Amino acid sequence: MNIKKRFNKLINFIFKNKIKIAFVFALVFFGIFLFVVFYKLPNPYKLKNYQVTPLSTEIYDRNGKLLYQIYKEQNRTPIKLKDLPPYVAQATIAIEDKDFYKHGGVSFLGGILRAIKDTLLTQKIQGGSTITQQLIKTSLLTPERTIIRKIREIILAIITEKIYSKNEILEMYLNQVPYGGAAYGIEQASRLYFGKSAKNLKLAEAAFLAGLPQAPSLYSPYLNPELSMNRKNTVLKQMYIQKYIDEKTYKQSINEKLDIKPPINTIKAPHFVFYVKKILEEKYGVETVEKGGLKVITTLDLDIQEQAEKIIKEELEKIKDLNVSNGAILVTRPPTGEILAMVGSVDYFASSSGAFNVTTALRQPGSAIKPLNYAVGIDRKLVTAATIFNDQPTCFTAAGQPQGYCPVNYDGKFHGPTALRFALGNSYNIPAVKMLALNGVKEFIASASAFGITTFKDSSKYGLSLTLGGGEVKMTEMAQAFSAFANRGKTKSLTEILKIEDKFGKTLYEFKDSNFVKDVKKSLKSPSYLTINGKQVISPETAFIISHILLDNNARSAAFGESSYLKIPGKAVSVKTGTTDDKRDNWTIGYTPNFLVAVWVGNNDNSPMNPWLTSGISGAAPIWNKVMSYILKNQPDLWPIRPETVVGRQVCWDSGDLMVKKEDGTESCQSRFEYFIKGTEPKEPHIFKQVVAVTKDDKLAPPNWPDVEMKEKTLIKDMFGYYCVDCNHDNEPYQIIKL
Repeated sequence: MNIKKRFNKLINFIFKNKIKIAFVFALVFFGIFLFVVFYKLPNPYKLKNYQVTPLSTEIYDRNGKLLYQIYKEQNRTPIKLKDLPPYVAQATIAIEDKDFYKHGGVSFLGGILRAIKDTLLTQKIQGGSTITQQLIKTSLLTPERTIIRKIREIILAIITEKIYSKNEILEMYLNQVPYGGAAYGIEQASRLYFGKSAKNLKLAEAAFLAGLPQAPSLYSPYLNPELSMNRKNTVLKQMYIQKYIDEKTYKQSINEKLDIKPPINTIKAPHFVFYVKKILEEKYGVETVEKGGLKVITTLDLDIQEQAEKIIKEELEKIKDLNVSNGAILVTRPPTGEILAMVGSVDYFASSSGAFNVTTALRQPGSAIKPLNYAVGIDRKLVTAATIFNDQPTCFTAAGQPQGYCPVNYDGKFHGPTALRFALGNSYNIPAVKMLALNGVKEFIASASAFGITTFKDSSKYGLSLTLGGGEVKMTEMAQAFSAFANRGKTKSLTEILKIEDKFGKTLYEFKDSNFVKDVKKSLKSPSYLTINGKQVISPETAFIISHILLDNNARSAAFGESSYLKIPGKAVSVKTGTTDDKRDNWTIGYTPNFLVAVWVGNNDNSPMNPWLTSGISGAAPIWNKVMSYILKNQPDLWPIRPETVVGRQVCWDSGDLMVKKEDGTESCQSRFEYFIKGTEPKEPHIFKQVVAVTKDDKLAPPNWPDVEMKEKTLIKDMFGYYCVDCNHDNEPYQIIKL
């Protein structure tokens, strides 16, 4: 029989017996399915005596020093359901599983159907779990989100309901689930957050605890205090809706303030640890982090961390009379983005607010944002480091705005024609506003986004005050933005983890970077040997010029003096301060090619500090100086690399024009040295004599000024107008700039 006849015979057989064949295949498939579902199905009898024990996740610094354990031994103290106030169980049922006493372990009409709908809409396996299912999920099954695991969960939940009574299941649940931090089970959670046994919980406290298991980090009173209180009120509302409490009790309870105790766990670098914990939870899920036995090697250097903690505590003690209660420090390595130290508040354990992490919070940066503004202008070749800004009384008006914006300098003075180098170095405000007006707010926000600042979104919500710190930022994002200056124009995203291993020692993640050096206290490579892998947001030329301005002690001496805390003897360090007008935020951010230190001081409640803290030099700067000095102690003095396309020229002090040699060998003006991106050297003069209209008291007359005289005067031109060098400047009228 040939092949064609055999094939036809096979086809005929299949069609004649297709029902039988389909049935056989269905049986085989169903058998395989049952095998997969029931193979090594966990034993729910092991729930009774806590035979299923989770493993701790251990978090280490870069040198293997233990920072925190989640948990090496389960921090669990069992308690009997009958010993608890009835509203403890009621609060949990109300928020987690209102039909707990009605279903047989699985709520098909409620949770399962809702989960199927959400799964279809989001393309992700969703929960819809009852209390019984949550008990099974947290104790007997892995956290993987698959249909097979969900089916196993449902089967085990049904079996568990046959083995145990409802109250036994509820008791096991209350003793099993994580409540955040070191608290497993309701008893340990009560001790952690309220310092007492769960037997003595009040209604509002029970509601607070009942809201935690769904997302312990998200609803943590230490990380998100407002969110945790909102969650507590949600639980109380559900209790009222489900008639566990009456309206009077509900209203009293939502207004009751809770006395949350500060954490007392043994922990090092706590703000950083919980920063890492949150990232791990987002990546692997709460169950894996809190019970999966992960080993996490972080980027943190505990020696630097503890020195930073010591310094900030000592320095803030010196200025506590100036209404400064808190501070934060972030230390990074710009070439790799590694976080070496993170002090989120001065004392994590001082109070519940001490756990607030300022390094990830929104604060106004003050003048610390100015380098980004000037960098954008230099990179777009709109200005150079020699460009003159006329620092004079100025108001900016826009269409439809009857009131102009009239910025003033922090010292209340006007400084006349000022080169960009000195305007940035001394942190003068009027030149910075002119720079932003030239860049455009919309364009600057787009550029800030490229730097890694994500909090400037809708440009219509910001004005020219943005360059003076009028928009909120995160310290972590400011560190990333400033990394572009240290990294020859490339930003580097921050990283906090070097390696993650699972409980079997298998590597789940490992950080790779050619510039990684484990021991950062050793003498690190010169920047010329570093190949930075990052997003190029500004040119290497711009990065060099900004960095050179910020390390130029002469460029800032008019405002900060020759020997300020911004100067590290024997080291070239670029640094910028920032203080908001209302004295609520006080910053110093400085860097070398290998290290960056950002410091903030202020108050968590946003109350203003003493006005004496005027420029960052008396608040954040001393802290910054000590931390940076400690880090650079055994490091060589490294200057930023000057690209070949950056050239040096002699320019006139007053106008920024190029100095030229006269035929007699003399210079055309009093000159100084300046750097330029090749091709951007000034070509046209900005200082000249001209007959202009002046007022009777010899001031440069604004347009349409009555009763003027025409005189020859020396003028210096900037991008928006003229400054009269030899005019009277006492109480001179404001220059009006229409945008």
